[in-house]
Amino acid sequence: MTSAFVPTKYGFRIRTRSGVVVENLLIAGRDSEEAERKLRQVYLGCEILEVRQLGEMVRREMGPSYEDVVDLIADHERGGEGRSRLQRL
Repeated sequence: MTSAFVPTKYGFRIRTRSGVVVENLLIAGRDSEEAERKLRQVYLGCEILEVRQLGEMVRREMGPSYEDVVDLIADHERGGEGRSRLQRL
């Protein structure tokens, strides 16, 4: 089993090849090099004026699956503890 990669957000301030300054471009990546590579794929020929690391992205836990809900409802209809478990979801 491989460990899950948690991307980090990087904030960029760039000057496009036409001279327009773009601020606060947020790009996620494993590291700053990956984020910069992604940025350069979109903004060809840009000049990077500033880079800052903003922190790891927070992954939200997924809610209960469809199967979990059906199991809880079926358990409740049979008189089990489904009702109290449903209220906790």
